[in-house]
Amino acid sequence: MDGLIALVNRIQKACTVLGDYGDDRTLPTLWDALPTIVVLGGQSSGKSSALESIVGRDFLPRGSGIVTRRPLILQLYKTEQGQQDYAQFLHSGNKKYTEFSLVTKEIKEETDRVTGKPNHISPLPINLSIYSPNVVNLTLVDLPGLTNVAVEGQPESIVQEIENMVRSYVEKPNCIILAITPANQDVATSDAIKIAREVDPTGDRTIGVLTKLDLMDKGTNALDVLEGRSYRLQHPWVGVVNRSQADINRNVDMIVARRKEREFFAKSPDYKHLASRMGSEYLAKMLSQRLESVIKAHLPAILSLINTSADELETELNHLGRPVAIDAGAHLYTILELCRAFDRVFKEHLEGGRPGGDRIYEVFDYQLPAALRKLPLDRHLSLQNVRNVVSVADGYQPHLIAPEQGYRRLIDGAINYFRGPAQASVDAVHFILKELVRKSIGETQELRRFPTLQTEIANAAGEALERFREDSKRTVVRLVDMESSYLTVDFFRKLPQEDDKAGSSTLSAADTHTEEHFKRIRSNVSAYTRMVCETLQQSIPKAVVYCQVREAKRSLLDHFYAQLGRREDEELYQMLDEDRALVERRQKCSRRLELYRCARDEIDSLLLAR
Repeated sequence: MDGLIALVNRIQKACTVLGDYGDDRTLPTLWDALPTIVVLGGQSSGKSSALESIVGRDFLPRGSGIVTRRPLILQLYKTEQGQQDYAQFLHSGNKKYTEFSLVTKEIKEETDRVTGKPNHISPLPINLSIYSPNVVNLTLVDLPGLTNVAVEGQPESIVQEIENMVRSYVEKPNCIILAITPANQDVATSDAIKIAREVDPTGDRTIGVLTKLDLMDKGTNALDVLEGRSYRLQHPWVGVVNRSQADINRNVDMIVARRKEREFFAKSPDYKHLASRMGSEYLAKMLSQRLESVIKAHLPAILSLINTSADELETELNHLGRPVAIDAGAHLYTILELCRAFDRVFKEHLEGGRPGGDRIYEVFDYQLPAALRKLPLDRHLSLQNVRNVVSVADGYQPHLIAPEQGYRRLIDGAINYFRGPAQASVDAVHFILKELVRKSIGETQELRRFPTLQTEIANAAGEALERFREDSKRTVVRLVDMESSYLTVDFFRKLPQEDDKAGSSTLSAADTHTEEHFKRIRSNVSAYTRMVCETLQQSIPKAVVYCQVREAKRSLLDHFYAQLGRREDEELYQMLDEDRALVERRQKCSRRLELYRCARDEIDSLLLAR
């Protein structure tokens, strides 16, 4: 059974080294699942003296105000008789302290180092191991004493900060609460009992300790408490007699103090019938047995938690990705792989594997036809405008057969309107492609680690898309201009011809100015314009897809790849500058996974040995 406490001690040390002491709720915690004995008491309750009595050594700082300002994880290891007592701090490596006044000094200095200011507190624990033939195997957590007021030099918030820290320990279901209460104080007003009652209303996890029994007024005793009548717990109360301040000042040996404590209970008329379960030596043995029992009961659940949490952490680390390698070749290779991953996602959007590419089809199937329908061709081909254009085109002499120049000018003017929808289609597709680039960068899981590279890819893709847009605009404008530069003659030859009364196609001067004549011209130009519109409605999408969509699929990052080969290694390294929050998260997960693997190995070794 001793191996169980040693096991938890080793796991607790690993927790402290690897940053798990229950304060970071963004990660799974093993700390909260480990059975612990937490020493809980108000200031001047005798908490420190009770701890030193259990250990048999003076090692805790003393003074006024809040002396304990960081959690102290105290691990006791029983050694062979005759061996020298010594202490070790986890933060000091293998250094052994055989002079316990130096232990006191180190606790003070290490506390000040972390808290930064006198009288301030910190949740970061100090891990202290004491090896002695005069102790039992036991782990205790000493917390700052509860207080109701801040003293000079302390922030007003310290009262609540201490209570929050205490509650973070005692609310754990695997925590054994060692509630320290002085006998010369009404137990109903005890700070320790008040909190213990709130977090452990059944009293199953609470062990009550009554100190200062020797300081009670004459004629009074604490039997109502010790015998469970005043405040009943599931486990019997234990009374202890600590050294007096005079004994401490005279450096009375702890062995002598323990003997005096035994004599007090053995000779006291009030307490001698309880002497077998009183005193600091009994308390230490009882706590050790209780801790072993709780560890044994919870070990299967702890092992299950370790396995589940380790699996979760491994999954998250795979999701976060491995740290970036340090050599230049690896940097370039990593960047190229990340670019290819982005390119795959981008192509999936265009080709239908992911949503977004269908919006390009909507440009051609809905937006372009709608824009063409809204063109002001009716106004351009009004009778008044047709008359004006034809008349101006004829100059001083009316046309003899057909107003060819008028036709050309009317057709040129109508076709020129098609430039706007053609260029608008190019811009609409450009906007969609830019959006798909942005979405693809966000959806490329591997890229999320590298905000600088995300920006580089976005800029390079944006520049490429801009080049494709300019090429596409030139192409669609040429398509429109080509329709103006050469008219389809067969279209007009096939139009029905109006003969005059003599059967000649020659029109008189009067005929060229009739309303019917201008209506016929308008009708012919309108029919030709519709034909051109239908042609452009088919050719513009082809040009846009060829110049923009096809090129985006084929060569979106080609220019960027060419530039990469000319980049210095330092530039490549800077492009792989990961998001600091992600780096910190990976480091935390890695350390926490290391803790779980270490704990699993420790438990497996113990189970195999048994």
